[in-house]
Amino acid sequence: MKYNFWFIVGSQFLYGPEVVETVENRAKEMAAELSKYLPYPLVYKVTAKTNQEIADIVKQANYDDTCAGIVTWCHTFSPSKMWINGLANLQKPYCHFATQYNREIPNDEIDMDFMNLNQAAHGDREHGFIAARLRMPRKVIAGYWQDEAVHKRIGDWMRAAVGVAVSKTLKVMRFGDNMREVAVTEGDKVEVQTKLGWQVNTWAVGDLVKEMSAVSEAEIDALMAEYAEKYEIATDNIAAVRYQAKEEIAMKKMLDREGCRAFSNTFQDLYGMEQLPGLASQDLMAQGYGYGGEGDWKVSAMTAIMKAMGEGGNGASAFMEDYTYHLAAGEEYSLGAHMLEVCPSLAAVDAKPRIETHHLGIGMNEKDPARLVFEGKEGNAIVVSLVDMGGRLRLICQDIVCVKPIMPMPNLPVARVMWKAMPNLTDGVECWLTAGGAHHTVLSYDVSAEQMRDWAKMMDIEFVHITAETTVESLEKELFLNDLAWKLK
Repeated sequence: MKYNFWFIVGSQFLYGPEVVETVENRAKEMAAELSKYLPYPLVYKVTAKTNQEIADIVKQANYDDTCAGIVTWCHTFSPSKMWINGLANLQKPYCHFATQYNREIPNDEIDMDFMNLNQAAHGDREHGFIAARLRMPRKVIAGYWQDEAVHKRIGDWMRAAVGVAVSKTLKVMRFGDNMREVAVTEGDKVEVQTKLGWQVNTWAVGDLVKEMSAVSEAEIDALMAEYAEKYEIATDNIAAVRYQAKEEIAMKKMLDREGCRAFSNTFQDLYGMEQLPGLASQDLMAQGYGYGGEGDWKVSAMTAIMKAMGEGGNGASAFMEDYTYHLAAGEEYSLGAHMLEVCPSLAAVDAKPRIETHHLGIGMNEKDPARLVFEGKEGNAIVVSLVDMGGRLRLICQDIVCVKPIMPMPNLPVARVMWKAMPNLTDGVECWLTAGGAHHTVLSYDVSAEQMRDWAKMMDIEFVHITAETTVESLEKELFLNDLAWKLK
């Protein structure tokens, strides 16, 4: 889907046709210029002067699948009562851009004609009031429209809004059920579809086995050539790699046929299969599909959404699991990995991920599964967990700093990422556990905490952010107040 955003500018007839024409021309100029710096086109739509114009353009936006959100601005004074009907019916993400056409006050030229035309400071306050009065979930961005910092903030919001568009149409394919007796991978699928739009359904592993039986050797040869180009093949067990290619081809056919952008499976249900899909799942994630291990359909969907929010519509976001800690004083780190399935978008840039085959002593594998092995890259990142609190969804986000692993771990044959959790390892763990965060997360270098806050606000779900300044006491107070607030909603 090629998304765009609509630029709706507020004015009125009071100032005469010349002013309205000037506003329209400037709005077109601004939209065209801003589009050069934003990740998605900003399309000028209308200089709205009446209730009907606003109601009509909102109706059009709601039913246009390519419109991922609207950006409003009031160049002149735009009476806010005429925005009520439109905003009350708005179903798309909404950003109020508080700016003005001119950067500076022109000392010699300023007169009442200038004041009548350039009333953004006046108009945006009127517009802001009605959105607040209607309790509209919105992003307010203030600043000069030609500034780089403003471009970044609008662009970040756009990516969050695209995450909403992807969420509203997302389909998740579950191969079997989730791991037995695990609590956090459960959840209310009806509530999730109502709130987030996800369609989560199950396909039998037998359906996948049947699809695999129809994969040709020529198809496998073609995918093996892609593997050789992207990855270092560091195993003599080529048969195991070819089997992963067969699994990937079959899964991709099923996903695409059903319009699914995310999938999950579990090592406890591999009936009729020789290997848990490791390399197969990793390479599908590299193409933008979301994945969740052990049947975790929530993290699968969030991976797909956050990938779509990233750079180029498929950023460095991936399924992750907290595995173990390094608790040496002054050198406290988390080690994240999984049995097989970590997306190579997280890999350090100085070496190709290696395809290796090793025994996997868990699950129903008949043969040693092939998988990609690599170290994660350094940099600021976040880990995100969506949990079902019973009656509401909570999105937990923690700031982290990824580092080059401090030891080579030569006998650990999986992809791995090491990081420092904020505010520190022990307080961070206590905060995470207090909030109910899962062991499965999405780790992202491309998506920021602010974008996830925006996404949660657009989806009308609770957001909890663990930062360098968070304490256990402050978090407990926040969660207590959140409980009260959400019970009133």
